[in-house]
Amino acid sequence: MSLEEIFREAVHRNIDVLSITDHDSMECQARAKALAQEAGLEYITGLEFNITFSHTEYTKGKAIALDFLAYHYDFENSALREKLKEITHFRDDRALKILEKINYEFESEGIDPLTQKDIKAIQESVDGVFGRPHIASYLVKKGIVSDKQEAFDKYLVRCNVPKFPFGLKEASSLVHDAGGILIFAHPNDPNGTSLVKVTQSLEVQTEIIENAMLAYIDGVECWHSRHDEKTADHYINFAKSHNLLMTGGSDCHQNPIIMGTVDVPDFVIDQFETLKRKK
Repeated sequence: MSLEEIFREAVHRNIDVLSITDHDSMECQARAKALAQEAGLEYITGLEFNITFSHTEYTKGKAIALDFLAYHYDFENSALREKLKEITHFRDDRALKILEKINYEFESEGIDPLTQKDIKAIQESVDGVFGRPHIASYLVKKGIVSDKQEAFDKYLVRCNVPKFPFGLKEASSLVHDAGGILIFAHPNDPNGTSLVKVTQSLEVQTEIIENAMLAYIDGVECWHSRHDEKTADHYINFAKSHNLLMTGGSDCHQNPIIMGTVDVPDFVIDQFETLKRKK
């Protein structure tokens, strides 16, 4: 969705507060802030990092990917901009390597390989940072798969290439130096990048956060489109016991549009109002 489409949809759905958290990119933030003002919406700068996390006890030293949300930061911060530029270049190279591996799979299946013209068409479809969803959409458009899920199941998981090695400590320093806060995103998402990869036990999940993350984060995402009531309650209690900020959101990516479908309590925005007054 374009920024204009997002804000039209937000107004249509009577959304009061919005944050766009693109992965590894803040290029839309200035325009989003202006559009929010035009629409009469409260806007909070947003960004989502994919972090490489490992722990000798819980992951046996094996690296897993986790998502963290940066909010309320200065999008003009030069150090943050430089790091995101580095990550973007890496993501572009990674996407091209994934396409090479997909072509190898196509060759073994008797499917015509993607040409330079195809690759250029995929790149031109990117509004932000080049990633696997753009490749998936193009495979659907070409009629090679029926939908994006099939693209992931059949090719993109098997042909994956490791992501940019970015640690929590570095992300925390960058965000805090830019005046922002760092939130652990959807910690118990059963279908996504979360601690479910390590354990389904909510108690063990929060034990991991206590032992390995508390020094670097400001809060945790309690309300999420794939968090059930038990998960939300557990993380609310955990956040309260450690004086952490609590956030929530739909995590809407593409269709189906689920913006505004997660009931986030009013006090969440009050936390951000308090942060504003402290600045």
